[in-house]
Amino acid sequence: ALNLCSYFENCCLSFSGKKVIELGAGTGIVGILSVLLGGDVTLTDLPHTLRHIKDNVSANIPAGLSSRFHIRALSWGVDHESFPSDYDVILGADIVYLKDTYPSLLRTLQHLCGPGAVIYLASKMRKEHGTVTFYEEQLPSRFNSTLVHRNENQNINIYKVTQKAKKSQKGYHGYC
Repeated sequence: ALNLCSYFENCCLSFSGKKVIELGAGTGIVGILSVLLGGDVTLTDLPHTLRHIKDNVSANIPAGLSSRFHIRALSWGVDHESFPSDYDVILGADIVYLKDTYPSLLRTLQHLCGPGAVIYLASKMRKEHGTVTFYEEQLPSRFNSTLVHRNENQNINIYKVTQKAKKSQKGYHGYC
C-alpha cells in the first residue's frame, strides 16, 4: 500500500472528478490518499475489516471531505454485481496472494470497469502464492497490463491495467 501511495505522489496523479474504488482496502491508506487527491472513493473489504477502515478514514480525512468516501463490504465474485460498472479508477494493494481468489478477482475487476477505466495493482511478487503467474498469465488473458514501477528491495511491482477492448479514456491517462 505504501509503495502504491508513493507511486501516486511521485507521479503527481490527481483523481479529481474520478469515481474510484479500492479493493481489499485493509487499513484504508490507499483510499484515504485517493480522497485527498480529489477522488470520489469507495473503500471495500470483507465485512470484518470495515470498522477498522472506518476508524482510520475518520482519523485521516478532514470532515469537509466526508461526502467523497464510502465504505462497503465486497466479496469478490460473490456480491460484486451489487456495485456499479462505471468506475474510472480501480485500486488494489497486496490483494493478489491467494490462488483460489484469482478467478473471482478477475470477474470483479471486469464488472467494475467503466469505459476507459484504469486499474492500479501493487503486489509483493510471491512465487509461492502464484502472484507471478497471476500477473504474467491470468491478468493478461483479460486485460492489458504494464509494469510501471518495481521496488527491487521489497520485491514489489506496480501494474497499470486497462481493458483489452478499446474504449474512451475520458481524458484520463494516469502516466508519470
